[in-house]
Order: sequence, then structure tokens, then C-alpha cells
Amino acid sequence: APSVLRHLDRRVPDDHDVVAVVLVHRPVEAVDHVDHPVEVPVEVAEEVRGLAAQAGEGPLHALVNNAGGAVVKPLGEIALSEWEGALAVGVTAPFLLTQALLPRLLVGSAVVNVLSIAARRGFASWTAYCTTKGALDGFSRALREELRPRGVRVINVYPAAVDTALWRAVPGSWDRRRMIAPGEVAEAVAYALSRPSGVAVETVEVGNISGTL
Repeated sequence: APSVLRHLDRRVPDDHDVVAVVLVHRPVEAVDHVDHPVEVPVEVAEEVRGLAAQAGEGPLHALVNNAGGAVVKPLGEIALSEWEGALAVGVTAPFLLTQALLPRLLVGSAVVNVLSIAARRGFASWTAYCTTKGALDGFSRALREELRPRGVRVINVYPAAVDTALWRAVPGSWDRRRMIAPGEVAEAVAYALSRPSGVAVETVEVGNISGTL
């Protein structure tokens, strides 16, 4: 997820501020320790308040919710702490950050939620991940209708597998050649944001031409 944001930074005009959820599961940050369980942020609300403070003051052109990390294991093996951690990072953090920054989103601005095809399709052993993406998808659809009268766009991006460090922590064998580069996701986000304020590109699905892994 952070690699997508680095690419996005290069594609957004300098006079536009973009904020992103950077809360990620620690195993994604430290992929050499993939045998450790996912660690939950002590206080998600405090983390989000810190992110909102980093955004400075004044109007925002866009808020990009792009949280990374995945709990991949059979349902019976998922610890409650892992489940709650996935929801905290994937659902609660975007909710809190969007709520905190909503007053700064004016006509023509946008909330971008980088989801996954897992928001629309189930995958065995990805129960926690599919749940968080599905929940954020529902949140986004409702928020879109709430903000439409204000002229604020809500854009959902649904990438297929993205070639990031996250996959080093995911059990199994994965063909990286069939994944898309983070820059491709960033390009999709940048395109949607670059449309005139009266044009809403509300859903974008991005994947490899070979299909889903």
C-alpha cells in the first residue's frame, strides 16, 4: 500500500494536498518476521488523529484511504486479536480519518478508497481480508450518496493482486508476473482525480490481462 502512495505523489499536482491512511499491519512493514501474529495498533483513534494533524489546515483536494495488510488463514485459525486488528486498520481507521477530514472536503474534492477485487469476490482463507474490503465498500457507497449533494466525489478503486511486499507475508506460491505494479493503481487513482469537478469516475477496476490469480 505505501508503494502505491509513493507513485501517487508523483502524479498529483503540487497545489493539491492528498492525505492517505498509512496505518498498516506491522508484518507488512517488517516482512522478515512473517511468523509473528498481526499486531493491533494500541489506539487506532489516536493514530488517526495524528494522521489528520499531519494533513495541516485548509481545504483538501483528496483524501486517499489506502490501508495495507492481510490476515490469510482458515477461519478456525484466526485469533480474535487478528480479526479485530484487520477491522481496525481496514474499516475503523478509514471511517475515523474520513470523519475527521470531512469538513475540509469542499466542492470538487474527493474521497478515494483503494479497495480490492476481494470486496466483490470471496477467496478461501481470506475471510478477514474480504470482510474488511466488503465493509469499506458498503461504507463508500453510502458515503457517496451522502456527499453527492455537496459536490464531493467518492471514488472506489478495485485492484486485483498488486506486486508489493505484502505478498512475502502471505502463505502459498504466487506468480508475481500476473500481478499489476503499484504504479498502475496510482495511475488509475490519479486519472479519476484529474477529471473535472462535475465528472465522477466512481468505480475503477484494475487488473492483469491474464485474469485473477
